Amino acid sequence: MDAIVATRHWLEEVVIGLNLCPFARGVHLKRQIRWVESPARDVDGLLADLVRELQLLAAADPEAVDTTLLIHPHVLNDFLDYNDFLDVADAAVVQLGLDGVLQVASFHPDYRFEGTAPDDAGNLSNRAPFPTLHLLREDSIDRAVAAFPEAATIYERNIETLRRLGVERWRALMAVPTDAG
Repeated sequence: MDAIVATRHWLEEVVIGLNLCPFARGVHLKRQIRWVESPARDVDGLLADLVRELQLLAAADPEAVDTTLLIHPHVLNDFLDYNDFLDVADAAVVQLGLDGVLQVASFHPDYRFEGTAPDDAGNLSNRAPFPTLHLLREDSIDRAVAAFPEAATIYERNIETLRRLGVERWRALMAVPTDAG
């Protein structure tokens, strides 16, 4: 399965379709998302790709590229390994002098919030078809939060939405049509 096609489908059908992130629709419609599939087969290769994408995003005009989805289907498929890598990703942001400028959000097919059961529907909010590092501009986050006065309630609303939806209906939304791509 094409990782970018599957991830774009997830963004459109799940993230935007269920309004899990009220900020995603705008950047998607304006085509301000950079979609990157990493060819990395190990952590060092992924780190090199991450550093390159952080530098590219920091240098890009926000009107052209506001955010990046770095999809890495060949490395960190184990969620615990992926979760450990997030510290490495955050350290890369700091080492590049981009702390306070960019941040990394995390999505994984087996995402699990601390203290939840693996099958808890609340975990679905951060489950993408492939391991994905979402690179975000902090200025964009600040503007979005200012425009959405109840931003602090998004997380709770998402969990409620996903629990009502249920795992089976979520899986149906995630299924990429065979003619996609």
